[in-house]
This record gives sequence, structure tokens and C-alpha cells, in this order.
Amino acid sequence: MPDDEQPKYKDLPDEELIRWTLAGETRAYDELVKRHSRKLHAMLLQMLRSEADAYDVAQDSFLKAFHSLRYFNGRSAFFTWLYTIAANRARNLLRKRKRENSFSLDNEDTATPADKRKELEDNSLAGDPTRNAHVTDLKTRLRLAMDHLSPAQREVVTLYDIQGKSFAEISELLGTSEGTLRSRLHYAHKLLQGLLSDEHH
Repeated sequence: MPDDEQPKYKDLPDEELIRWTLAGETRAYDELVKRHSRKLHAMLLQMLRSEADAYDVAQDSFLKAFHSLRYFNGRSAFFTWLYTIAANRARNLLRKRKRENSFSLDNEDTATPADKRKELEDNSLAGDPTRNAHVTDLKTRLRLAMDHLSPAQREVVTLYDIQGKSFAEISELLGTSEGTLRSRLHYAHKLLQGLLSDEHH
């Protein structure tokens, strides 16, 4: 198809991009990847706590979605379907970590060199060293507390508290009832509050 007959993919909804992809226009899928990669990576990063793992799982999930696109039925949004693929892969990786006894509070810091450089830069730019030290300490304690949560609890905390999604949206993403999600979040919050409170005593 001549370039002048190509649609402007960035202006098309996901459903149209999927149709063009299935018709053999891989550039349409490139637009889907571009459109959703940042959001997917951010959600995976909260689950996996590793930039490298989040990147790898995201790339693998986009590839899996591409090869399985003909099975996408359109009953949910494309991103919901994509996230389901990604979340399953992330859970498998977390189970593998647990089997290898590497997913624990005794782990080395999972931050990448780039993360650490950014933290140093942020620290150097901070106007209030005392406040900065407090914020850094709080982030560290929260990260360690999050590591105590089960993967399922951490996932709902990520989606609800960090991503700001509603229970209805999370229910659609995870295929779990809202009641179960509310209960899971309640116990996750209690555990986090207990862990963070204990560190002050």
C-alpha cells in the first residue's frame, strides 16, 4: 500500500490498529506498543521491583500479544488483555524468584545503576537535606515493607494505591471479584501499617 494511502496510525483507536495489524500492517502494532509501553512498564516495575525485569516482561508480553492477536475478542480493552498477559508472566517470574530464594528482604538493592544515579542527582538538588533524608528513609522502609506482601497483595496495592485504578477496573484486569480485591487490599494495608509502625518502636 503506498504511503499516501496509509492511515495516520497515531490518530486511530486501538480497535482500528488491531484490525490493521491483523491485515499485515506491522506499523499499526508499533503504534500500539508506543501507546501502551510506558504504562505497562510502570505497572510491571511496581510488581517486580526491577527495571530490567519489568522491561523484559513488557517486551515479552508485547511479543506474545502480537502472536496471539487473532485470539483477541474485543470484549475488553486491548490494554486490559495485554496487562493480563504481562501480569501472568510477572507472577511466573516472582514464583521463580521465590523458588530460587532470591525474593526476600535479604536481597541486595534491586535498583539499577541508573536508578542510583538518579537518586544521587535528586539528593544533590534537594534544598532541605533533612527532609530529603526523611523521604529517602520512608521510601526505603516502604519498599522493604512491600516485599513482605504476597505477589497478589502487592499487585492490588500497586493498581489501587499507586496507579489509582478503581476496584471495577482492577476486577476487569485481574479477573477477580471486587469483594476479594477489597479484602486483599484491606489485609495488605494492615500488614504495611503494622510493619511501618513497628520500625518506629
